[in-house]
Amino acid sequence: MSDNKKPLAGVKVIDFTRVYSGPYCTMLLADLGAEVIKIEKKGTGDDTHWFAPRKDGESGYFTYLNRNKKSIALDLKAPESVEIVKELAKWADIVVENFSPGVVGRLGIGYKDLKKVNPKIIYGSISGFGQTGPYKKKPAYDVVCQAMGGFMALTGEKGGKPYKLGPSIVDASAGIHMAFALMVALHYRDQTGVGQFIDVGMMDTAFSTLENFVVTKSLMGEAPTRNGNANLGSAPFNSYKTKDGYVTIAVANNSLFDKLTKVMDRRDLFKAEQYKENHLRKQNEEELNAEVEKWTSQFTTAEVVEMLDEVSVPVGPILGVDELLEDPHLKERGMLVDIPHPLLGTLTYPGNPLKFSETSELCFEAAPLLGEHKDYILKDILGMDEESVKVLEEKDIF
Repeated sequence: MSDNKKPLAGVKVIDFTRVYSGPYCTMLLADLGAEVIKIEKKGTGDDTHWFAPRKDGESGYFTYLNRNKKSIALDLKAPESVEIVKELAKWADIVVENFSPGVVGRLGIGYKDLKKVNPKIIYGSISGFGQTGPYKKKPAYDVVCQAMGGFMALTGEKGGKPYKLGPSIVDASAGIHMAFALMVALHYRDQTGVGQFIDVGMMDTAFSTLENFVVTKSLMGEAPTRNGNANLGSAPFNSYKTKDGYVTIAVANNSLFDKLTKVMDRRDLFKAEQYKENHLRKQNEEELNAEVEKWTSQFTTAEVVEMLDEVSVPVGPILGVDELLEDPHLKERGMLVDIPHPLLGTLTYPGNPLKFSETSELCFEAAPLLGEHKDYILKDILGMDEESVKVLEEKDIF
């Protein structure tokens, strides 16, 4: 595909990120055509080189999050490595990092350092708790920010143990927010010529996505807690047993309840005073859920889905990863992409969910091996000759 079909063609990114939040952000940019140079730690690289699933010494976790990128491994404590970074900063539009606050400054590759060599640089920092505030020095992984950002207090059975969401959703959300912020800053720079620093905290991101849970407390004075698969304000809105598993039904207004009760052949429920309006159904949801589950239990999941799909009531089976990899809708949407890897063979990964009318045919290239693109970066981007590269190699900075 030609570069003019890639929406971010020509955008140049230095990527210091590791694990999930940062690599997910830069993966989104790389999918859309940005040239992303991943600067990894000499010898070991990104922590996720060692994360499961692993096969033949390579990590599937790493290969997913770092597709379409180029890798160079550096000893960032060596002054020669810092000089390479600063030369790359002159070339770059964007820098992204997700070290603990203060680390890049101590290494001499923070925003203030790179702004001196490129005043227009856009520099994004993702961290657990942001660059300011009393928690800024706390180390964090996704589960810590799910706990402290409100997710775990709201996830799990009513009165039961708090749970994290299955995937590292706060990591992903922080990465998405940073990708959005970088595009805002890029637009601003196009208008003004001014670069800037962007600070995204994972706890902030989690808290900002708490939907109506926060305003329920500030408006009504009552803080929501765990409530299983129920919705905070609507009923019947839950997962229900079927003959062969579970089905999820979401009814959030009177029209949908009307349709549901017709399919159930339970017009008495629709006419009952205690179920007349959504807030009343929510008040009486335990009894109502029992009636709905009495009906769903008579059928298979597929039968319930077919009946409710016919009348446009939101309904869905609970699909596992094995089923998703065969899902015809995901296949047609381009969400299952096969990428060949030099050591692991061809693997299937989630595609990019962004669909553009002019640029939706995206290319996907394998994640780099550690330090794979050293010569390209030093010689083609920075213009070093063979002798200069050899001198650096002898200093053992790669």
